[in-house]
Amino acid sequence: MTHQVGRRGFLAGASALFLGACSKVADTKIGGTLLNSADKWHQKIHRSLSDRMALAREYTKAEISPTFRGNGSRTVGTEAYAASLANGFTDWRLEVRGMVDTPLSLSMENLRALPQRTQITRHDCVEGWSAIGEWTGPQLSVLLEAAGVQDGAKFVVFRCADNLNGQDYYESVDMIDAYHPQTIVAHMLNGEPLPEKNGAPLRMRIERQLGYKHPKYLTAIELVDTLDNIGEGEGGYWEDRSGYQWYAGI
Repeated sequence: MTHQVGRRGFLAGASALFLGACSKVADTKIGGTLLNSADKWHQKIHRSLSDRMALAREYTKAEISPTFRGNGSRTVGTEAYAASLANGFTDWRLEVRGMVDTPLSLSMENLRALPQRTQITRHDCVEGWSAIGEWTGPQLSVLLEAAGVQDGAKFVVFRCADNLNGQDYYESVDMIDAYHPQTIVAHMLNGEPLPEKNGAPLRMRIERQLGYKHPKYLTAIELVDTLDNIGEGEGGYWEDRSGYQWYAGI
């Protein structure tokens, strides 16, 4: 239900952006011609947004891969993380902050108490390998609704505990992917707590995008109106350094 409200809002927002710009010419002959063409464009925008909300394929338990490899960072490598791992992440907190009405600081217990979504999907890595796994966690949309996303927020930035070459890992998506029903904050893989190599205790699942868009060791979710001030401004760790595309849709 929550993600459906978000979807309607974004479709309506796309409509408003176009119609607001064109309303002043609607009463002229030329304006009418323009708006006839614009209406076709407008319908294409709606179809495009609807396509992006389509579900990624889900699989059966029999199709789950026998192993799900770790990739990129396989641990955080700090004393604080090692201590948190040892105590079952009872002290781990996930912040929801930035352009929200009510900033949140959630424990693992808080996250497990939320409505959960379980989905069996295929992870496709930019390096060429794939694996099917069963992921469980609350939908990101539930957290966003609880925090109250402010008008003007356009992107969700994911902050992570792992550090590569002196830079904490980060990624981002737009609000369409944020409200997608299969975008979840996963804390379980194949019915067990998320393994260390796969991002324990929390990682994102952005099921319509390639694997580098699924950040691990998640510590914060930040709502922003621009990516210009995040890293080098390209929206993610690898996008800033390796020329990866910011939108890695599949």
